[in-house]
Amino acid sequence: MLPALLLAVTIAGCAQLGTMPAAGPGPGGFEMTGRVAVKYGNDASSGRVSWQHSERSDELLLSSPLGQGLARLSREAGEVRLRLSDGRVFSASDAESLTEQILGWRLPLSGLPQWLRGFVRPAGSAAIRRDAAGRVSGIEQDGWTIEIETWREGRPERVRLLRPDLEIRLVIETWQEGAG
Repeated sequence: MLPALLLAVTIAGCAQLGTMPAAGPGPGGFEMTGRVAVKYGNDASSGRVSWQHSERSDELLLSSPLGQGLARLSREAGEVRLRLSDGRVFSASDAESLTEQILGWRLPLSGLPQWLRGFVRPAGSAAIRRDAAGRVSGIEQDGWTIEIETWREGRPERVRLLRPDLEIRLVIETWQEGAG
């Protein structure tokens, strides 16, 4: 549904969700921007992503390739909210069930902060593959296959997240670790 959502909102035009808040992600967090491509069933779409993550909160903005805000996902105090550019707001206790309910597929927000750093989630079991340089090249965890295609400056740059009938590709353009 995200591909359809991206297409519908791009065509619809004017509504904007704004920019990311100025405050940093806090201890143990990060800020990142990049490109995202989603293939779900027969639908495919691409856009931009801006994400601020900390242990206490998340603020993730999905935009069209031209930068128009399409959806904002926020997590704080045990609640996850998804605001669409048409003003509709949805909430749930976790991002996975909320995105599945609204978009039709699960965004793995609980594992993504670790996977985008080349680590496994502390909870649960995982299988890890390494490349010739000893870097993590693949992770199997929580029903996801995470393929780290390229590394830059000691962190993953191109990442594919795979589940049956779903592929999410991320290209990380900027990354800033939060202050300790």
